[in-house]
Amino acid sequence: MSDDGLPDVDAILGEVGFDPETSVLTRRQAEVLVYRERGIAQADIAEKLGTSRANVSSVEASARENVAKARETVAFAEALDAPVRVTVESGTDLYDVPNRVYSACDDAGVKVTRTAPELMKLVGDAAGDAVQGRQVRTDITVAVTGSGQVTVRRS
Repeated sequence: MSDDGLPDVDAILGEVGFDPETSVLTRRQAEVLVYRERGIAQADIAEKLGTSRANVSSVEASARENVAKARETVAFAEALDAPVRVTVESGTDLYDVPNRVYSACDDAGVKVTRTAPELMKLVGDAAGDAVQGRQVRTDITVAVTGSGQVTVRRS
């Protein structure tokens, strides 16, 4: 903590290896996220940074959008490179997904590192509103890398 009771942003960014030259986030966006992820109110951040709460809100929204885009880009690249890609069509029961993925992985000689319940949870969580309850509402692609890592994207 710094003298003002707020987290030491420089130390935290250094610990996590933040590099503004290679990051999709600006330094200010990273700084705001550090504070927000540690529960600091936008008004307190605005006071610390000498700006308005509305500006902090805007910077935070842009940062979260950039993080979401970066995650989607990584998921796309991993899916593109994955030896196993299973398209799960709208209307599919989530309980049917693990067997479809396991079957495709067996055919490709890839070992999945997740149990069926873990795989269903991962797919449900990662697909967002494309899965509601047990029902796949929008086509999704489940990809499995050679090392068994699973990614999920909307098709």
